[in-house]
Amino acid sequence: MASSLTHSMFTLLFVITSCLIEHHGGIANAQLSPNFYAQSCPNVEQIVLRTMRQAVANEPRMAASLLRLFFHDCFVQGCDGSVLLDDTATFTGEKGALPNKGSLRGFEVIDAIKANVEAACSATVSCADIVALAARDGVALLEGPVWSVPLGRRDATTASLTGANNELVPPFAGLPLIISRFAAKGLDTRDMTALSGAHTIGQARCVTFRTRIYNDTDIAPRFAANRQFTCPLTGGDDNTAPIDISSSLRFDNGYYQNLLTRHGLFHSDQVLFKGGSQDSLTEAYASNPGLFFRDFVNAMIKMGNINVLTGTNGQIRLNCRAVNSA
Repeated sequence: MASSLTHSMFTLLFVITSCLIEHHGGIANAQLSPNFYAQSCPNVEQIVLRTMRQAVANEPRMAASLLRLFFHDCFVQGCDGSVLLDDTATFTGEKGALPNKGSLRGFEVIDAIKANVEAACSATVSCADIVALAARDGVALLEGPVWSVPLGRRDATTASLTGANNELVPPFAGLPLIISRFAAKGLDTRDMTALSGAHTIGQARCVTFRTRIYNDTDIAPRFAANRQFTCPLTGGDDNTAPIDISSSLRFDNGYYQNLLTRHGLFHSDQVLFKGGSQDSLTEAYASNPGLFFRDFVNAMIKMGNINVLTGTNGQIRLNCRAVNSA
């Protein structure tokens, strides 16, 4: 895996460079910088990568889980680590929201990274930044692109169960709803289609794609039948299937190639190639992995700037699962 990571870093240098010089408009936050911890915690990225390399070696699916964790953090209140907070007798977090409950994973890996970072640089690196770095490293460890992550986020002291239930994109969403959910976060349709490519890795639970494989007509019949073997009409809600049938443990453009042949696992995936506004871009990503990588990286940096807390706002949590005690 180390050789793959090194290979990606050099072969995709043009991606990193283009992203760092691109201006992302109003969503960008000038206070974030890839060099934010250069003096206060210079080895933070190596610590995160070392812990991530071990976690992904133990369970390759964890790369996708941590990428999803970053998405779910940024889409609710912004990239502020709020998704990591546990419920208490006096506090309700986001983990119990319908899109998260029983399916959001990787909290123990974040705990391990945080412990290792704290041992080197106490009370310095935010949990929000750790999630952003872990997501990047998970992609790279599965042979995807590498990019410089702008850092300097601080951690929220609040969470939003309502936001988690209402602002994320459900797997049965149609294209207009998906576009509107992304637009609400300052992300355009190109960002949306590129970020959807995160589904090139990972697994999905039966309950999230059952309706598609039994009711949708824009699905390859044999693909639907194969999925029905592990996802019955009733029961088996937690049975899993790879979202990308061709390469669920390699970050590539296979997700888009699947859409061209009606092999999208989620309804919300297949609408990107269904005679609508995103068809041409989906085709472009399917034929040009470099274009997909470039746009994915740009969109990840843009998403990573959503409503971030900086300066004296928020806090640096000592335990990612709980707000610091007064």
